[in-house]
Amino acid sequence: MKVLYIESKLKNTEFNLAPQELKKLPSKLFLAYSIQYQDLAQTLKKQLQSKGITITNTQQVLGCSKVKTKNPILLIGSGRFHAINLYLQSPEIYLLEGTKITKIPKEEINQLKAKRKTALIKFLNADKIGILVTTKPGQENINKAIALKEKLKKKDKEAYIFITNNIDIAQFENFNIQSWVNTACSGLANDNANIINIAELPQP
Repeated sequence: MKVLYIESKLKNTEFNLAPQELKKLPSKLFLAYSIQYQDLAQTLKKQLQSKGITITNTQQVLGCSKVKTKNPILLIGSGRFHAINLYLQSPEIYLLEGTKITKIPKEEINQLKAKRKTALIKFLNADKIGILVTTKPGQENINKAIALKEKLKKKDKEAYIFITNNIDIAQFENFNIQSWVNTACSGLANDNANIINIAELPQP
């Protein structure tokens, strides 16, 4: 017996935000979405615009995506995996799950910012630094890792490049490294206070 799987998508006519949910949103938004919600994003965009809300831009995002906006972000997704990476890129983050809108608390954003600051301080004070490189297509940044290693050498810091397909944070304790610089998906840094993204490092 053959089984046929057909992708199920939410029809445009099936989605409509309730007035009480729309009231939670500011008058101007940057609309972000994960890939499975691409069609829904276009439907929502039209609905928000019809209610007088300005959409400055729409963008598909991953856990490591960067967005350029000074406006609040409305993210269409499930869970906070993608939202975490957006915390540091906008003053306000709203999350749409199902038909409910939730504003990410400012306290939660401030906690993440504090964690990132701690990671930076550890990097600046570290003598031995590990530079993480993944071989995954689209995330591999070996040239950036090599350039960073040379810069750190000039500052009398020991730097080692670690190349792997899957970065396993549990293995970090096996190495005498005080700070880790991540050149792969930036979402990795949210899992460990000893990891700082290469984009977060002070520019010379």
